Amino acid sequence: MRLTYCLTFLFIALTASLAPAAEPRPNLMIIIADDLNWRDLGFTGNAEVHTPNLDRLAREGMQLEGMFTPAPTCSPCRHALYTGLFPIRSGAYPNHTMVDRTTKSLFTHLKANGYRVGLQGKTHISPPASFPYENIGGNADDSAAFAKCITRDAEQPWFAVFASHDPHSPWNRGPRERYEPAKLTVPPWLHDNAETRADLAAYYAEITQLDTQVGERLAAIEKAGQTENTLVLFLSEQGSSFPYGGKWSLYDTGIRVASIARWPAKIAAGSKSGALVQYVDVAPTFLAAAGVDPAKIDTGCPDADGKSGFDGQSFLEVLTGKADSLREYVFAQHTTVGVNGYKEPYPSRAVRDGRYKLIRNLAPENRFWIGGIHGSAVLRTWERDAADDPKLAERIAWLERRPAEELYDLETDPLEQHNLAGRSEFAEIQTRLGKELDAWMRQQGDEGLATEIRAKTRQPRARRAERG
Repeated sequence: MRLTYCLTFLFIALTASLAPAAEPRPNLMIIIADDLNWRDLGFTGNAEVHTPNLDRLAREGMQLEGMFTPAPTCSPCRHALYTGLFPIRSGAYPNHTMVDRTTKSLFTHLKANGYRVGLQGKTHISPPASFPYENIGGNADDSAAFAKCITRDAEQPWFAVFASHDPHSPWNRGPRERYEPAKLTVPPWLHDNAETRADLAAYYAEITQLDTQVGERLAAIEKAGQTENTLVLFLSEQGSSFPYGGKWSLYDTGIRVASIARWPAKIAAGSKSGALVQYVDVAPTFLAAAGVDPAKIDTGCPDADGKSGFDGQSFLEVLTGKADSLREYVFAQHTTVGVNGYKEPYPSRAVRDGRYKLIRNLAPENRFWIGGIHGSAVLRTWERDAADDPKLAERIAWLERRPAEELYDLETDPLEQHNLAGRSEFAEIQTRLGKELDAWMRQQGDEGLATEIRAKTRQPRARRAERG
């Protein structure tokens, strides 16, 4: 009996020693641009923009061709990215905003699960308690501080964000000599004149500057021997600040995102996915990759039904090739109140499936006017040229006033030039999308114009001013 017990114990011990060791948890990295139109990269089809590092990243990973931001301004989309919550639910819906103080973020959750968490570059998030990251420091054009951070402790997995300031205007950085304005192809959503071409060349130079920064961070990961087990996610943020360039709008030039995910241990190189995904899906995806069940996470911010889970869901199976879809619909909102130079409240909401998009302008009787578009020097030149160009004049007028509802077929009209709202043959589609938008707004606690008017209370700087 005693011999049998000893032999059994020895067998169990030997079996345990031969069992495969648990896979090490991956390092996690987000690289986010600043005001970059999703089309303005080499790997998304713009051969005139020099982005060799991002193009290589795309070849080495998966292009997420169905990625969308839920807001077309910097602060709301970054809060959504890090919290996994849509902007109105978390309270972070105007620009220069903040989440409710009980809200937790991806930094919070990963830190609690043993990760070293840090951010280098642009922040635009508040309050600090909701985003407990280490400030990696260093200049965006110098990756030394980043390299030091990721190699500090070989035993501890890390999560790092590199948030570039490029290519946010003013466009005064990067290899300007590479781009000759007269030789550029002006995108069809912009008006072609000398001033637009000059700005386009300067903007493209900053995209190349961004690409150089990306290459430096990827080189640091490679030098550290961490490439194979590091999940890197690149995001282009929202569109550029050209008129019709996308920022401040819910057209695809504003909310569609160029995105690449690379994780050599798990993601097939050179792959693509058209699955609809959003910024709010990134936090649960990264947690799932780290071995944390996102369904068990309390975000600290209940929705209208009292549920405190994520708005987002993990797309890890999309990345690993086990699934080819995630969402049926993506959603977005834009708030003008609190944007620099806004004139009147002009709230917009949108829902999009794989083909159609419905946009609601909740105060169409008001004037859409904000400084970034209507105060820009390049728009002055467009207005000058419009004196002899009725079609251009019509486009400029559209910037200020739009109908209550807009419906677009993205398959036949990818630049969203032909509004189908109100046409009988599209009534069923418009109704279906409208019901989805209603349900989303209710779940978010979105009261439309009333929510818009309260936007300044969601800006820390406004609160500080009120306190005097």
